[in-house]
Amino acid sequence: MGGMTSQPLNTSAPSAPEEGPEPLSVAQLLLRAARDHAHSGVRYLVGPTASESVRQSYPELLESALGLLSALRGRGLRPRDTVALLLDRQPEFLTVLWACLLGGFVPCPMVPIPGDPARWSAQLAHANGLLDGPLLVTTEAMRAELPEVPGLAVAVVEELRDEAADPSRAERGRTPAAHSAASEDLALLVLTSGSTGNSKAVTLTHGNILASMAGKAGKQQLTAADTTFNWISYDHVAALLEAHMLPLYVGAEQLHAEAAVILEEPLRFLRIISRHKVTMTFTPNFLLGPLNSSVHEIAEEISAGGEGLDLSALRHIVSGGEANVVATGEAFLAHYAPYGLREGALWPAFGMTETCAGSIYNRAFPVTDVGQEFANLGTPVEGLRIRVADDDHRALPAGEIGELQLSGPMITSGYYHDEAATEAAFTPDGWFRSGDLGRIDEGRLTLVGRSKDSVIVNGVNYFSHEIEAALEQLDDVASGFVAAFPTRRPGSDTEQLVIAVSPEPADDDEAGLHRMITAVRSTVVIHWGFRPFLILPLPKDAFPKTSLGKTLRRRMRHRLESGGYDEVIERFAELTTRRLGGHTPPEGETERILAEIYAEMFDTVPERISATAGFFDLGGTSLDILRLRRQVHRRLGVADLPVITVLTAPSVRQLAARLGDGGAPGAAAYDPVVPLQTGGEKTPLFCVHPGVGEVLVFVNLAKYFVGDRPFYALRARGFNEHEKPFTSFEEMVECYVEAIRARQPHGPYAVAGYSYGGAVAFEIAKALEAQGERVDFVGSFNLPPHIKYRMEELDFVETATNLAFFLDLINKKQSLDLPAELRPLPREEQLAHLLRIAPRGRLDELDLDLDTFTAWAELAHGLTTLGRDYHPSGTTRSMTVFYAIPLRGTKEDWLENELRRWDEHTTEPNRYLDVPGEHYTLMGPRHVAAFQAVLRRELDRALGDADRARTAGQA
Repeated sequence: MGGMTSQPLNTSAPSAPEEGPEPLSVAQLLLRAARDHAHSGVRYLVGPTASESVRQSYPELLESALGLLSALRGRGLRPRDTVALLLDRQPEFLTVLWACLLGGFVPCPMVPIPGDPARWSAQLAHANGLLDGPLLVTTEAMRAELPEVPGLAVAVVEELRDEAADPSRAERGRTPAAHSAASEDLALLVLTSGSTGNSKAVTLTHGNILASMAGKAGKQQLTAADTTFNWISYDHVAALLEAHMLPLYVGAEQLHAEAAVILEEPLRFLRIISRHKVTMTFTPNFLLGPLNSSVHEIAEEISAGGEGLDLSALRHIVSGGEANVVATGEAFLAHYAPYGLREGALWPAFGMTETCAGSIYNRAFPVTDVGQEFANLGTPVEGLRIRVADDDHRALPAGEIGELQLSGPMITSGYYHDEAATEAAFTPDGWFRSGDLGRIDEGRLTLVGRSKDSVIVNGVNYFSHEIEAALEQLDDVASGFVAAFPTRRPGSDTEQLVIAVSPEPADDDEAGLHRMITAVRSTVVIHWGFRPFLILPLPKDAFPKTSLGKTLRRRMRHRLESGGYDEVIERFAELTTRRLGGHTPPEGETERILAEIYAEMFDTVPERISATAGFFDLGGTSLDILRLRRQVHRRLGVADLPVITVLTAPSVRQLAARLGDGGAPGAAAYDPVVPLQTGGEKTPLFCVHPGVGEVLVFVNLAKYFVGDRPFYALRARGFNEHEKPFTSFEEMVECYVEAIRARQPHGPYAVAGYSYGGAVAFEIAKALEAQGERVDFVGSFNLPPHIKYRMEELDFVETATNLAFFLDLINKKQSLDLPAELRPLPREEQLAHLLRIAPRGRLDELDLDLDTFTAWAELAHGLTTLGRDYHPSGTTRSMTVFYAIPLRGTKEDWLENELRRWDEHTTEPNRYLDVPGEHYTLMGPRHVAAFQAVLRRELDRALGDADRARTAGQA
C-alpha cells in the first residue's frame, strides 16, 4: 500500500443480474425483480419458534407497495417528502418502505421507546424537526402508544390499506406509476442512534445504494439461485441493505425472522439455515459464542431422535457489527463441520450506515488470521478505497495504526440538515472519517480500536455519554466523575462494559459502597439489558481529564488492560464477598450444578459463587429468571420452576433445598412476606402488592436498597394450588399485619403500597397503631383512599385485560379495545384469546399458561371485588403520597381532587411528592432509578431518629 489507498484483492466485475440493464434508481430494484424473478420473494418466518411462514413473491410485494403508494399520494405526499416508518411487523415495514421508494418519498426507519413517554416524545419531536415534518406511518396499536407531539403528522397503515382498496380513491383504476429518481437524489435516511433525542440522519442517495449493491454482489457472488436469511431488525442498516436489498438485487429468495426468535434461542439460527437450505446469512460475532456452547446440546437432541442439522448448502455467513475473535470463529467452524459447514464459511466484515452497510469482507478466514486474536476484515468491494491516516489526515505506511478513512460512490455525502456534523465527518481532501483505528497489511484491513466514544456489546453500539448521564443521576455517584468504556478479555466473544465511578460514600462506609456498586449495576441492566463486566470505584483524582474537563476514557482503558486497576478490582471484590456474607462452598450435586449455572449467568467462575449468596444480590434481575429456569430444566431436569420459588429461595442453598431429592420444587406454606432484599440495618420497608396481587413489580426497586434497609414485599394469597384467596378486605389486612409482626415484632414500622396496595398499607398502619405500635412511614404510590369507584368500573374481562396490560402481554390500545370485543365470549375463551395474542417470550418469562393465567385473573378479580366494599375510615398519623401521571385526566386534577383526600384520614400534615412516569411505569425501567431516590430520601427523613437508634442498638 505504501501509505496510499488499498487495492481490492477481488478484481472481478460485479455480478449484476443477467436480465436487463443496471437500474438507475433503487425503486427499479423491485420493479426488475418482480419482472425477471417472479418466482422468488420474501418468506416471513412467524410464530414463537419461527416454525410457520408467510410468503410474498416479488410481484406481490410490488403490487402491495403500489397500492399503498396510491394511498400515500392521496395524503398529499410528493417526491422528496420525508416519511418516518414506525412499524414493528416485517411485512408492513417492507411494503411501506417500497411504497416510499416507488413514489420518490424518502423513508426513515424509527424504533419506539416504550415505557418512557417523556423520552419518546423528545425523540419524536427531534425527528419531526430534523426531517422537515415527515409523515409518520405506524400501526393502529402503535398509534395508541404514541405520546402527543405538536405538529407531528401520523398515518395509520391499516387506514392506508383500506384507502388503497377503495376504488373511489384509487388512481382511476390505473396502476400508479413509479417516480423516476436521479442517481444523486436522496433515497433513504437512517438515524445514527434510535435511543437519543439528538440523533443524526445519514443521507443515502440512489447512487450510494446502487453502487453498494453492485459491490456487495460482486464480492459475495450471489445469484438468483441463492436463499438468504436475516434476523436483524430493519432499523439496522445491515438488515435493510445487506439482508433485504442485496438478495432483491440479484433476484434471490430471502427469509426473515424476528430478532427475538434467535436471541431467545440461538440454535434456531442454525436450524432455520438447515431447514430452508440457506446459502447466505448475516450475524454479529456475539451469536457465535452461544452456538459454540450449544454444540453438545444439539448433538444430544439429534442422538435422541430430534431434528437433524444439515449446513452443507450454506456458502457463507457475513459477520459484522463488532470485532470477530479468531478463536471463537475457528471453534464455530470446527464444531459444526460434522454437520456440513464449510471450512471458509465465516466471513468477518466491516460496514457502517455511512458506507451502506457491508463494504469490506474477509473471504479468507481463518487462513489469513492464524495466531491472531482478532480477525482481519479483508479487502474492500469494487469502487471503495480505504486508507489509515494520522491526526493530520496523512496516509500512513502499511502496518502502522491510524484512523480508518474511506472514499467511494457508496459513501454518504453527510448528515441531513447538519452541516457541522457533516464537516466533522470528512477530511479536507474528502475522505470519510470512520472513527475506527486500524492498520492495513498486504491490502487487508485490521481494526484495533475506536476513536469514537462508544461500546459495542453483542453487536449493539452503546454511547458512553448516554450510560454516564443515566448513572450520574444516582445519589451515591459524584456528578462529572463517571466513565463508561469498553474492554475485551483475551478470547472473549464480545466487548464488555467497564464503569468507573467516584463514589460519594467514604472509603470506610462498606455498606454505602456496596449499595452504590449494586445501584450502578442494576441501572445498567434495567436500562440496557446487560451487566457491566466491571465497576471501578475510584477517587476523583483518578479520572484523567482534558483542560476542558473531558474524561480521557481511552487512557483509563489502557490503564485497566495494563493492570493499573488490579488492586482496586481485588479490594472491591473482597468487599462484595463480605457484604454477601462471606463465601460458603456449595455442598452436594444439586448445589454444585446450581453454582455452575449462577456462575455462567453472572460471568464468573463457580468457585466464586457462595452457596448462601442470593440470586438478586449477585446481580440477577427479573429478566434473568427465565434464563435460570431454562438452565435448571436443562441441567437438573426440573421442567417448571415457579417464579415465586426463585423469589423466596434465591440462594444456591435455599433453591437446592426447595428442589428437594425428587427434583421438583416443594410447596411451601403460604407466607405473604417475600424478602426481596435483606441487607442493611435501618428499619425495614414492607410494600404491599398492587391490584394484580403479585410482587414482581418491586424486584428492580428493591435492588437500590442493598446495604441500606431490608425490603419486603407482600404477596396475595391464592397463587398456589393449595391456597384459598382472601374472602374479605379485613382478612387480608389481618393476615398481612400478623406476617409483618412475625418478621419485625415491634415498631417503628414503615409500610407502603402501590396502587390498590396503598389502601391496604393505610389499613395495616391503622391496625399496628391500634396495637400500640409506632408507624413512622406510610406511603401510597399514586392511589387515593377511595378505591371503590375504580373497582366498580372493573368487571372480570376488564380486570383480566388490565392484568394482561400490566404484564406487558398486550399494548395500551388493545387494553382499551379488547374488553368490548371479549365480553360476549365465555370466560375461558376471553383468557385464551389474551394469551394467543401475547408475545411468546413474555409468557415464558412469567411462567404463564392458560391455567396459571386463569388463576391469576380470578385472584385479581377477587381482589377487585374486595375493593368494591372498601370504605376508608379512621386515621393514621400521616401519609406520604407519591404521585405520577394518572390513568386518565391531568396530574394536577388527580393531585388536588383525588389524592389530597388522604388529608381526611391523618392527624398530621401529609407530604405529596411528584415522581416521573405514568401510573403503570413509575417503577418501570426508565423511571425506577429516579423513583427509588425520592423514596429512599423520604424514608430517611421519616425514619431518621428510629434508624439512628436502631443502628446504635446493633453496634
